[in-house]
Amino acid sequence: MLQIARWKITLILLAVLAAVVVTIPNFFPAATVAEWPGWLPRKQVVLGLDLQGGAYLLYEVDRTDYVEKRLRALVSEVRTAMLESPRIGYTGLGIQGQGVQFRVRDLDRLADVRQRLEPLRNPLNANLLAGTGGVREFDATVNDDGLARLTYSDAGLSERVRGIVAQSIEVINRRINELGTTEPSIQRQGEDRILVEAPGLGDPERLKALVGQTAQLTFHLVEGQMNDQQAQQTPPQTGTVRFPLVDDPSSIFEVADVPLMTGEDLVDAQTGFDQQTSQPVVNFRLTTSGARKFGDVTSANVGRLFAIVLDDEVISAPVIREPIRGGSGQISGSFTVESANDLAILLRAGSLPAKLTIIEERSVGPGLGADSIEAGKIAAVIGTIAVALFMLAAYGFFGLIANVAVIVNVTIIVAILTQLGATLTLPGIAGIVLTIGMAVDSNVLIYERVREEFKQGRTAIAAIDIGFKRALGTIIDANITTLIAAVVLFFLGSGPIRGFAITYMFGIGTTMFTAITFTRMVIALWVAARRPKLIPI
Repeated sequence: MLQIARWKITLILLAVLAAVVVTIPNFFPAATVAEWPGWLPRKQVVLGLDLQGGAYLLYEVDRTDYVEKRLRALVSEVRTAMLESPRIGYTGLGIQGQGVQFRVRDLDRLADVRQRLEPLRNPLNANLLAGTGGVREFDATVNDDGLARLTYSDAGLSERVRGIVAQSIEVINRRINELGTTEPSIQRQGEDRILVEAPGLGDPERLKALVGQTAQLTFHLVEGQMNDQQAQQTPPQTGTVRFPLVDDPSSIFEVADVPLMTGEDLVDAQTGFDQQTSQPVVNFRLTTSGARKFGDVTSANVGRLFAIVLDDEVISAPVIREPIRGGSGQISGSFTVESANDLAILLRAGSLPAKLTIIEERSVGPGLGADSIEAGKIAAVIGTIAVALFMLAAYGFFGLIANVAVIVNVTIIVAILTQLGATLTLPGIAGIVLTIGMAVDSNVLIYERVREEFKQGRTAIAAIDIGFKRALGTIIDANITTLIAAVVLFFLGSGPIRGFAITYMFGIGTTMFTAITFTRMVIALWVAARRPKLIPI
């Protein structure tokens, strides 16, 4: 047991040395580390929200808002489907509850209506597209009296919301990355919630504005312009919707309900300045197909107003003075440099598929984060000193070896966190402090077993050998049961609890390494050098 091959000793020492090298950058400021030569390690532990401050936002998909917009689009789809040749006459097309309904005039055409509505039910997964069953977004019913309805199915809405959350996470991630925030955390919470954590962000309000804005950009031809009083007195024309001007909500634009282009036709958006007014603007560039559509529309509608709508508000409504065929354009308005830059970020990152509502928000200042780090340091230092003093008092020279093993243990944990880019939180520090106690606990099991064997009359070397052998099973059992608890915490917990579970699991693994390999190696080398007659406990 105490005979360790040289190659094993070499591997153990190399592992410890690698951990030390990876950990070193954490003891220096980030600016200093950035100036190091490229061959030196530069990664540092990522501090969580509670340690360096930042913003915590919990969003929920606004199902009501999404359903309303989706049904509005569905009305246009139904109208188009019924007008296909040969045309099917209908009346009363509109939104009712969570669906769209209309009445067919010619009852002999009900079979044709069912056939045309079938594609509008919208398959939502690959199985259905392959013809092997699945979920459709809408249920379609056509009664014998001519009443036809497309209504949201429960399974269809749930499947759509799950897709919205997944797509929203991608869009939010692109937006925050363009903002320059380091190591944001964006996670799904339940079926329809998204957790956003942005450590180190100094302006949480700007983050809220960027993340929460749907940024659904559409381009419409203007059918009419009026004030808010006129809009209240007259209903909109068929096939139109009304949006207020963002700078003057009392000015209302009536535009075609089907947009000529959407934000999906954009390929790029950058901040610039108007050459005549020197005001900040957003210059956009269109895809090839978008440029073709833009050119056709502007050619056919010279002299008309062309509304640029962002999230149901008209941000600009320029007059089409001449055909625009270059595939690029400009969005102007009452922008500041920052607001123009934020709009460019939103357009580049893409629009959210649905509105997100904040249901919980927290802002942690950097001062509070610094206090948390200081408190964590004090707790770690006091805990380590107390454990080290106890081990020295109880086990003497073997206690000193255990203390060295604890230092190696913590070093390896920090190295793993650094290399994997895991986020260290205040509960994570608590997990490291708890690991210190666990690490010496394994040594206590070994040393007490060694002491018992020596008291039973075995030689010092035999007692050490048998003590390590017989304590090994107990150490493994204890750490496996603890690991099970940590895994459960990780998968069932959230936020701070998961941060604690991660460092706790790493600590369990490093404790096994230091107790079974490192401590045994050091004691084996000491035994080989001294050939002791007594146990130094």
